[in-house]
Amino acid sequence: MSLYGMMRTGVSGMNAQANRLSTTADNIANSDTTGYKRSSAEFSTLIMPGTGGAYNSGGVTTTIRSAISSQGVMQYTTSVSDLAVNGDGFFVVQDAGGTPYMTRAGSFVPDAQGRLVNAAGYQLMAYSYANGEPAATANGFEGLVPVQISDQQMTATPSTAGNFAGNLPAGATPPSGPLPSANDPASQYTSKTSLVAYDNLGNKKLLDVYFTNTGAGTWQVSVFDQSKATAGTSFPYTGGALASQNLTFDATGKLTGTSNISFTVPGGSALTLDLSKLTQLGTGFTVADAKVNGNAPSSIQKVQIGQDGVIYAQFEDGSTKALFKIPLADVQSPDNLTAMPGNVYVQSTDSGAVRIGFANEGKLGSIVSGALENSNVDIAEELTNMIAAQRSYTANSKVFQTGSDLMDVLVNLKR
Repeated sequence: MSLYGMMRTGVSGMNAQANRLSTTADNIANSDTTGYKRSSAEFSTLIMPGTGGAYNSGGVTTTIRSAISSQGVMQYTTSVSDLAVNGDGFFVVQDAGGTPYMTRAGSFVPDAQGRLVNAAGYQLMAYSYANGEPAATANGFEGLVPVQISDQQMTATPSTAGNFAGNLPAGATPPSGPLPSANDPASQYTSKTSLVAYDNLGNKKLLDVYFTNTGAGTWQVSVFDQSKATAGTSFPYTGGALASQNLTFDATGKLTGTSNISFTVPGGSALTLDLSKLTQLGTGFTVADAKVNGNAPSSIQKVQIGQDGVIYAQFEDGSTKALFKIPLADVQSPDNLTAMPGNVYVQSTDSGAVRIGFANEGKLGSIVSGALENSNVDIAEELTNMIAAQRSYTANSKVFQTGSDLMDVLVNLKR
């Protein structure tokens, strides 16, 4: 019985070393695969019960481990769509059938439909800004859509928000005539500026903004559509003011109370102009900053991806627009994820449930655009392991061969 056990143990040892050589071969073959995580064969003893003075040899069992949580070295590229995770977390991708997976292989390139696809054919998933600021689904992949960016389609964004910062002269006196809000031909004002906004079709709309002193620390701001002004002058404007708002400043020149004015851009959307940075100080009328969002019809010039995972489209006129936000997935025990073909992973019973969040939140790392994560394989270590496995395999084969020779002696005893 012990001879059979010895031969069985030799076979067990050879099988274990064959597994070790298999992981080594896979590691060497994928040493240049983006985001690949090395595998290793871990051994544990298999003990058979013995009786009296008899010893029953057991064997060895093999457990395959993957060093998924070990990060590879960053390799920087010139492609914006090459992505790497610096820290914990995985990109969420899906196959052609819509099944979600996790991966660290971020070599994404646009396909014919503008979808970002990596070298294994998996599509990058993210949350869209189509319905406003996205929020992550913490415990599932619901809400994620394939990232698709097409530079063939013209887009126009209506203006919805803006800000105006500047100074109104503290020494101004109220005008003697009607205020601009009266839209009277004799209307008078203290200061005037103009802003560009965009309607729903991307047409530019020039807006006249009047600031008029109405007393100590009080002002009125009125907005008009410049295209409706009287030819050769300004007042009256056809249709009157788009909006008027009273402003109040304290003794230090800071704005108090209402700090914005809202109106509808002609042919466009509702726009709120933030005036909170206005001051009333002892100097002339100055404009420090004036911005209104939106853009004229234009195609996407280039794409930018921030460390927070937000994908921005930059248009021909220089304006930018947030399109998608890339989330990161994580599990409690990444090394226990189940590896699948294509350098992707799925959760297992030992890895814990998938959690979704955004870059730089909690334990999750940042997203690096223009970089790829190399495999974490050390070729020198793998070659050393291969030699050691080869010698161990040979030694186990000698055990089996010795057992076979002794079995022949035992069988031929009665001859």
